[in-house]
Amino acid sequence: MGTIVLTGTVVLVIMGFGNSLYWLAAVAVLYLYVKYGRNASPTPPSGGSGPAPSDYRAYRDRRDLQAKWERRYQRERGGRNR
Repeated sequence: MGTIVLTGTVVLVIMGFGNSLYWLAAVAVLYLYVKYGRNASPTPPSGGSGPAPSDYRAYRDRRDLQAKWERRYQRERGGRNR
């Protein structure tokens, strides 16, 4: 994805020598890619370094539900290994 965005930006910059509107489009494409496109370094939630309380609560609920199902599976299967 990054290669496509960079190639498109270079094309827009080259085309921008004839029309400066393409330069603005190139800047907009780079801005949107940096802000929304990259998944390598997500921005931390504002207001702290850890996850938001509601996010942690949802994570904890999913974790507890998964543990409950794993305990049920072990109980029904008699603890047999695969």
